[in-house]
Amino acid sequence: MNVILLFLDGVGIGKPLPAVNPFFKANLPTLQSLLGKELFSAKRKRVSTANAELVPVNATLGVAGLPQSGTGQTAIFTGMNAAKFIKRHFGPYPTTELRSVIHEKNIFRQLKALNKSVVFANAFPKQFFEYTESGTRRLTVTTLSCIMSGVPLLTADVLRANRAVSADLHRERWPEMGYHDLTPITSHEAGRHLAEIAREYDFTLFEYWLTDHAGHSQDMANAVEVIQRFDAFLGGLLEHVDRDRTLIVLISDHGNIEELSTKSHTRNAVPCIAIGKSRKQFVAKTRNLTHITPAIVNVLTMPDT
Repeated sequence: MNVILLFLDGVGIGKPLPAVNPFFKANLPTLQSLLGKELFSAKRKRVSTANAELVPVNATLGVAGLPQSGTGQTAIFTGMNAAKFIKRHFGPYPTTELRSVIHEKNIFRQLKALNKSVVFANAFPKQFFEYTESGTRRLTVTTLSCIMSGVPLLTADVLRANRAVSADLHRERWPEMGYHDLTPITSHEAGRHLAEIAREYDFTLFEYWLTDHAGHSQDMANAVEVIQRFDAFLGGLLEHVDRDRTLIVLISDHGNIEELSTKSHTRNAVPCIAIGKSRKQFVAKTRNLTHITPAIVNVLTMPDT
C-alpha cells in the first residue's frame, strides 16, 4: 500500500456558523460526499462513513497558550511533543532546540530507514533555492525535514513535467516569478497529478498553506475560495487513486481559518480525515498531533500490506 498525507495549515474544527466559519459558506462537494453531507464542526467532531473516518485531534499538546506552526508541525512530522519539550508553543519556524529533533526523527528519515520510498510533492521556484543557499534558518518543518534527510526538493522543471504540485494548486504565481511557460491549471488537474506522483512512492506529502494565510487575513471571500480550491483538488485526487491500496490522510497543525472573527490561531481541535485502505486502523489511536507519524509508520509496516 501507499500513504498520501495532505497537510493543511491552520484548519481547526469550529462552530457551524457561516458568519465566521468559511466551511459553512463554501461549496464543498468532495468533503460533503466523504463525510455524509454535513461537514465537521464543534457539533460533529467524530464521523464514520462508508468512505472516510473523521476524528478530532488535540493540537494544544497539554501546553498553555495558542498552538503555533513550528511546534505543531514538529509534533506531526516527528511524533514528538515539541511544545512540551520546549515548554511553549512556537512558530512559524521551529526553534534551534527543535532542529536536532527534526533531524533525527522526521518522518522521511524514519521511513527511509525502513526502505520506504518518499517524496515531498510541492514544487519550489529558483528564488526559494537561492534563499536556502543564503544560509537562512527560517525554514519550515517540512522543508527542513527534506533537507536533513536527503529528500530532494522539487524544482520548476519537475513541475513543468507534472511530477510536482504547486503550493497554490493552480500555478498562478509562477509566471510572476519568471516561469512564463507554466500556465495555470485547475485544482482537479493538480489532484490528478498528485495521484500519478503518489503511485511511485510509499509515502507522499503535500502541503497546503493557503488556508492559514486566509485565516490570518480574516477575508471570508478569500477563505471560501481557498477551501473550495482544495476541495476540487481532493476530488481530482480521489478520482485517480486506488483506494483499495492507498490511504489518504488530511491533518492540520492548529486552528485558524475556522474562526475568522480573530486573526490569531485557536485552541480548537483539528480534523484528521482518513480515506481508503486501513483508515479505521489509522484513526483508532490517533488523539493528538504526535500520533500522526507513528500511525503512518504502522500502516506502512503492517504484515498484510
